[in-house]
Amino acid sequence: MYSSMTSADSSYLRRAHLSGACRNLVILLAANLLFGCVTVPYEVGGRIENDGSYVIPEGEPQIERGRPHWFLDASDWIWPGSWLGKLLLWNYKVDSHELSPETEDVLKQYIATNDLKNVKVRLNQYRPGGEWKRLFKNKSVGAGWRYTLGVLSTVYYTVFPGRFFGGDNYNPYTHTINIYSDIPAVALHEGGHAKDFASSTYKGTYAFFTALPLVPLYSEAVATSDAMSYLRSEQDLQGEKGANNILYPAYGTHVGGNAAVFFPKWRLLISVAAVIPGHIVGRIRSATLDPEDQLPSSERANPHPATINGPDAQ
Repeated sequence: MYSSMTSADSSYLRRAHLSGACRNLVILLAANLLFGCVTVPYEVGGRIENDGSYVIPEGEPQIERGRPHWFLDASDWIWPGSWLGKLLLWNYKVDSHELSPETEDVLKQYIATNDLKNVKVRLNQYRPGGEWKRLFKNKSVGAGWRYTLGVLSTVYYTVFPGRFFGGDNYNPYTHTINIYSDIPAVALHEGGHAKDFASSTYKGTYAFFTALPLVPLYSEAVATSDAMSYLRSEQDLQGEKGANNILYPAYGTHVGGNAAVFFPKWRLLISVAAVIPGHIVGRIRSATLDPEDQLPSSERANPHPATINGPDAQ
């Protein structure tokens, strides 16, 4: 009887190991196939914000920075979630709360190139009043979605401010990009979300579906592919390498997070298992990136030159 049980346990462990190996392989392939491609020539956004978008008032800067604060700017070493992000993505600049001019300039040029004149960019800033105002006036999203899920997202922003807790994100209900990490590729990724939603006809419906399990993997893939394609079009070899190194494992965290919905007890283990293949694929792509793949700027489509509204906030 004992021998029979031992044999069954051994068989179970082998199946478990096989299942784990298959899962990692699927994750590896998903990361490679879903968002590993670079689209050429790069398709810029041209007048993709519809007439219902809240127009930034004249004199108000499109990009604003939060004022430096000794405690809040050190919160990435206080809040455990930020520690975990730094560890999983192996980058100490995750949720660093101190953004360099380089990161700001990269995002500034991206939103100008893609004609995102009305998206608001908050760099390490907490401004609940401004976000509630944008929510009520952003009629590009249907009222039914704004006054339900939009209100919930803005309440979350108000109660759990990223100024302390971190978490770079794009809010489609307020059409706002919030950046807390000093990583240009991450900023471009969030810009990719803004571009994706701006070009969507039914923004509220799209936002609802991207809140469901597994569906976010599609929108994350779109945003990442756009960021990488943009860097390719800009002939930014080092930027593209950096994007490979951070966005592949970041996508792995999304795969793990969505899988953990079905296996909540194994959330941390699944997240780690998902992010490792992302690091491997990202670094392989960086190592094999051919400088000759960089497109000359003349091949980049840019039918609608854009400008930034307002001066930068200091």
